[in-house]
Amino acid sequence: MSGQKSPSEDRMKRRTAIPWARYPRPFVKWAGGKGQLLQQLEQYLPQNFSTYYEPFLGGGAFFFHLVERRPRFNAILSDVNAQLINAYDIVKNKVEGLIEELRLHEVGYKLAPKDYYYQIRAEEPSDNIRKAARLIFLNRTCYNGLYRVNRMGKFNVPFGRHKNPTICDKENLVAVSQILRWSKAKLLAVDYREATKGARKGDFIYFDPPYQPMSSTANFTSYTDLGFSFDDQMRLGDWFRELDKRGCRVFLSNSSKEEVRRIYRGYSVQEVEVLRAISCRADGRKGHTEFIVSNCDDGPGAI
Repeated sequence: MSGQKSPSEDRMKRRTAIPWARYPRPFVKWAGGKGQLLQQLEQYLPQNFSTYYEPFLGGGAFFFHLVERRPRFNAILSDVNAQLINAYDIVKNKVEGLIEELRLHEVGYKLAPKDYYYQIRAEEPSDNIRKAARLIFLNRTCYNGLYRVNRMGKFNVPFGRHKNPTICDKENLVAVSQILRWSKAKLLAVDYREATKGARKGDFIYFDPPYQPMSSTANFTSYTDLGFSFDDQMRLGDWFRELDKRGCRVFLSNSSKEEVRRIYRGYSVQEVEVLRAISCRADGRKGHTEFIVSNCDDGPGAI
């Protein structure tokens, strides 16, 4: 073992090259978040890439993991959910004002948790800082940390009955702000095709779309009022092939449905075990699998 660096030593070496005190983590909980799949996803990291694209950003767990592995790179981060991208933009550029708003929410919530939750859920602020604070507050205090809207685009998740939710995680918000500014990550509120239309050979793209439902009772794709149908899944598959033809390194995660496998026939498809974080029953979160699809057949990459 002599002469080999331990993981902690390697992490400390990387830390000396970055200008912040800690690595950031997702500041919102997102259904389908990739925190538990990071080790499996890491094997698809290329040794070198030009620009990293993440068109279904959500909580951004994989982006933050990539930051820890390689602190500086070009990134285009996007999501069709404009409220979410606004929150990222505010964290990036106006984090002090956001922290102040979140602290006000902390006070209101402690005085009357349920009443205050529904009061804020009913509001439609016009100020972008207040919009971002509302999204984070609702995400931290709603049922199961779920983000869901109805066909009118209205957030409709009920009160979560949390005992002591962390509404303002100042240290992490500052860390996220620092990495978004230092890396010059570009934030776009557009669909995946628009976000990646300029991708070219040598770029690295990760698609994490709303999953194809495993059953008729598991049809959760309501991150926006647009939904995501099976026709959308097939169109995404066509775009995956287009980016492959351009010479991009592309991989994607989705549910382990046979129709998903058929969409990506000819590509590497790995089945991995996961926990379903949004199930209302603990025993309903176990025993599930997902697909990781890759256009690379030359073995795992390594950063």
